[in-house]
Amino acid sequence: MAGNATTRFDNVSLLSVASVLPTRVTTSREIEDRLAGALARLKLRPGLLQRVAGVLERRNWAADESTDAATIDAGTRALAEANVDPRDVGLLINTSVTRKHLEPSVAVRLHHGLGLPSSAVNFDVANACLGFVNGMSLAAGMIESGQIRYAIVVNGEDADDIQVNTINRLLRADVDREGFMSEFASLTLGSGSAAAVLGRSDEHPEGHRILGGVTRAATQFHELCVGSVDGMFTDAKALLRGGLDLVVSAWKEARPEWNWSSMDRYITHQVSSVHTNAIIRAAKLDRDRVPVTFPRFGNVGPASIPITLVEESSRLTRGDRVLLMGVGSGLNTAMMELAW
Repeated sequence: MAGNATTRFDNVSLLSVASVLPTRVTTSREIEDRLAGALARLKLRPGLLQRVAGVLERRNWAADESTDAATIDAGTRALAEANVDPRDVGLLINTSVTRKHLEPSVAVRLHHGLGLPSSAVNFDVANACLGFVNGMSLAAGMIESGQIRYAIVVNGEDADDIQVNTINRLLRADVDREGFMSEFASLTLGSGSAAAVLGRSDEHPEGHRILGGVTRAATQFHELCVGSVDGMFTDAKALLRGGLDLVVSAWKEARPEWNWSSMDRYITHQVSSVHTNAIIRAAKLDRDRVPVTFPRFGNVGPASIPITLVEESSRLTRGDRVLLMGVGSGLNTAMMELAW
């Protein structure tokens, strides 16, 4: 692969990863009960979310919870687990898709809440569901170059507004079956927060080495999934087809430099059973090595990969090879290998 499409790191490790999940559970049955009128009018059988997407439930923030507070909590936990003093952090990257306002960055509130020093660079990186992996790669590059000692990458997602707006719109009498299905993906979204701390491998031999990875773009598909707080509109079949082609292309082109056919775990972005099964088939992965969290948490955007890594971490052993992989709207794909 040419140019910056492939990256290797020699002295960067993942020191910790933590997540904070909302306490409020919203089942797919609850959502479909609210959509009962639309489902009946469009002659769509109940159980659509479970049957098509495999999503049984997702999390939403309770009245006394907030995305920012939870993300700060996740960051605090990650720093404590890594035994890193906040005063030593040189970089904070927020990778959230959802945000309450356009300006200032979400990162500034999180920087303040985590008690980071004024010398710590902080900014937002937005790249749909690939943001967290992109953030880790940027942070790793700055650590490798000697600009900073420690970085924290964070993400917090809040699916409440988009779900409420989507349900209200789907209940309108002018929405046809095609329109309903174009917004179906919004109903699978969930909320959650996550954080990861990165540092130098030579200072932290107990850490998990970040070896590097590849990225690829197929931006001719930039209109297949377009979302805002008002709703997310998706050409699901074309998006799946384009995403699979992109993943397979990146996988094949990476083969001369990376042997990813026998990883111990594949931590994929959690979208649905359809997407997960398709990636497993296309890349010929061992299904037992692909843990899933979407049945319980839904699609938590960029937070899906770190949340799934947290959920699986107790089953990983020293020396395991772990591949983080995902596809983001746009389309982009990224794969990053860790030596656990």
